Amino acid sequence: MKSSKGLIKPGSNQILGAFGEDSYRAIQPYLEQVDARFGDLICEAGSPSTHVYFPESCVLSLMTVMENGNEIECANIGNEGAFGLFSAMHGSGSSARCMVQLAGSMLRCDISHLRKIFRSDLQIQDLFVSYSETVLSQVAQTAGCNALHTIEQRMCRWLLMMHDRAKGDELTYTQEFLARVMGANRTSVTQIAQSLQRRGFISYRRGLMQMEDRAGMQIAACECYDVIMARLATFLSSLDSTDHNTRG
Repeated sequence: MKSSKGLIKPGSNQILGAFGEDSYRAIQPYLEQVDARFGDLICEAGSPSTHVYFPESCVLSLMTVMENGNEIECANIGNEGAFGLFSAMHGSGSSARCMVQLAGSMLRCDISHLRKIFRSDLQIQDLFVSYSETVLSQVAQTAGCNALHTIEQRMCRWLLMMHDRAKGDELTYTQEFLARVMGANRTSVTQIAQSLQRRGFISYRRGLMQMEDRAGMQIAACECYDVIMARLATFLSSLDSTDHNTRG
């Protein structure tokens, strides 16, 4: 399998980077930088969205929440995307809980201002719809992955996706948090982490995980990692092929 490390560019948000000059000039006064801390709740499931969030160095997690409080991740969003675009397009609230799973910076914009731009700009409409389709494909693939693949395969897939977005090889996650996003019990996650460490894929101590053998991790993961990243690569290549990526 080919490594996808480096596919997601560091720094600024790539959705905003694809805005045309006029559209970016229109939204820029309403962009507010936010320091996102690990575990911060961005939006509760079923609540109306007031802002659209554009991650720069942070990562957001979309969680499906059950009636009894159990939850499992259905998608994650880094600086390739945004949270709240559905609300900007259609005025609906979020069907998932959104929380910060990797601390960092992000930009946010009041949804009413972005909605005005969306309704009047065909390029922005195409951009938002294209990204929304990419997120939906991740949700669909993750649903199949959660139902059909082992916890170890799913955990490897998830760690690879987080490694793609991290600045280095270190990932700061407790076993409690990993169990939460996996929808698994802590004992299973602990056993898997120990197994991955014995095989030399990771080193793990006191909530600090170090990626040691990424190639081995990709072999241990299911095909869902490659499928999700291939679809994301297609979306990102469409951004690179436009004339809107750079503004003078």
